[in-house]
Amino acid sequence: MTLGSSSRLLPGGLVVFVARSRRERRHGLAGLDALASEVGLQLVPCRSVHTIGMRFPLDLIWLDGAGRVVRVDHDVPPWRVRTCPRARSVVEVGAGRADAFRAAGL
Repeated sequence: MTLGSSSRLLPGGLVVFVARSRRERRHGLAGLDALASEVGLQLVPCRSVHTIGMRFPLDLIWLDGAGRVVRVDHDVPPWRVRTCPRARSVVEVGAGRADAFRAAGL
């Protein structure tokens, strides 16, 4: 699975793909039927996301410019919009997985 141009490994076998280009951010997770529990996608830069057309709910982990968590939105269903003005990026993970990614040092 190639979701972004780069990735980083976290403890526990978790991986965060990083989408930096406009094309990568625009495509995001669209078209997937599910997201593996060990996979997340970071959109950089990003202050707002939508789940229009998604087929599964997401947890959204909003990060500031230094990579610190500023907010977590749990279990965001399809066809929603979320915005976090303080954020500079967001990590999208499957619903119920935000705590595992945070515990792994995200």
